[in-house]
Amino acid sequence: MSRPAGTAPSIAIVGGGIGGLAAAAFLFRAGLPAVVYEQAAELRQVGAGLIIAPNAARLLRRIGVLHSLKRQAVQLETGWEFRRWQDGTVLSAEDLATRCRQLYGEHTYTAHRADLLDALRLAVPSSAVRLGKRCASVSLSGPHPVARFADGEEIEADVLIGADGLHSVIRGAITAPSAAAYSGLCAFRALVPAPEAPAFARRRAQTLWIGPGHHLVHYPICSGRYVNLVAIAPAGEYTTESWTATATIQEFAAEFDGWDNRLTGLIEAAGTPGRWALLDRAPLDRWSKGTVTLLGDAAHPMFPFFAQGAAQSIEDAAVLAACLARATDGRQGQEAALRRYESLRLSRTRQLQQVSHARARINHLPDGPEQRSRDAAFANTDPLAASDWIYSYDPAVAAA
Repeated sequence: MSRPAGTAPSIAIVGGGIGGLAAAAFLFRAGLPAVVYEQAAELRQVGAGLIIAPNAARLLRRIGVLHSLKRQAVQLETGWEFRRWQDGTVLSAEDLATRCRQLYGEHTYTAHRADLLDALRLAVPSSAVRLGKRCASVSLSGPHPVARFADGEEIEADVLIGADGLHSVIRGAITAPSAAAYSGLCAFRALVPAPEAPAFARRRAQTLWIGPGHHLVHYPICSGRYVNLVAIAPAGEYTTESWTATATIQEFAAEFDGWDNRLTGLIEAAGTPGRWALLDRAPLDRWSKGTVTLLGDAAHPMFPFFAQGAAQSIEDAAVLAACLARATDGRQGQEAALRRYESLRLSRTRQLQQVSHARARINHLPDGPEQRSRDAAFANTDPLAASDWIYSYDPAVAAA
């Protein structure tokens, strides 16, 4: 990528998670230095595992960090292996070992979030990351956006990017706040050391058990040293939306009482689980205002049922950098670039938000005629081809 002659704009990124670091990496690659402001005192990522689907893997290769990530990641041979809750009957499975790279140019991997974060850091100069900088407010009243931090510092930038997650401060400067709705669902997250996990859970597979009102996903991470568990269950009165909140193994296991013994045994081998409520947020109509924009969860939080949250943040980063690299000099050019970025990304992320939202009902059907029809449809569908619209997307083509 190249940029027209002129002085590069000053670009500030609020948030040093996956989306923020990916944005910095793609901007540096485009010859547009940026500074990342992260509220934590050290770069770390809470949570556990995630899926690196081909659409994300291609982009990580493009910025030169996939090779590093692969040292800790697990290359999957089977993806979206749907199993029946009661007895583990396989309803459908993606053949990743022989077809994924052939169709989409990359394999699918699983990784710990911390390992992905470490890989992205390799593409961003350490001097471009400032830690302990919690954004308290944003002002758009002057010629350039101004971010104010809790320690009293203020910074002015030509372009301000909000990669500050679900509870984004930057989002409040762009669009009127709207309350999140109670979804009635919560998520459990846990890790099982590989020696404690049964053989079926250590396979290079992304396995999804589905049943009445619940589902559970498991796959190996960290070069196979752990098995990552993520489960969705009714929330009851639980409304805490925090990735640091915890539950007990007993609470987790109770949600899957009566399910296949292999699955309940896997849960009981886990360490202390995390638990958070899934709050429902309507898709935004706009992400940008002037020379301020959003990406990742700040722009399009989505339920985790398609495992595309991190991938969409990375796609955002690639498209945003491409648009800014082609911008003409000055504020008008920057505003036009952000509008173009928004127009290129809104419909795709909105569609993923919507299909992810709808997936909860499909996964959680009670046993009966509708469930049997769903299971028959699984058996008659090529699941890898059905995801073509997700996996084949290339931001460079979209932005060209």
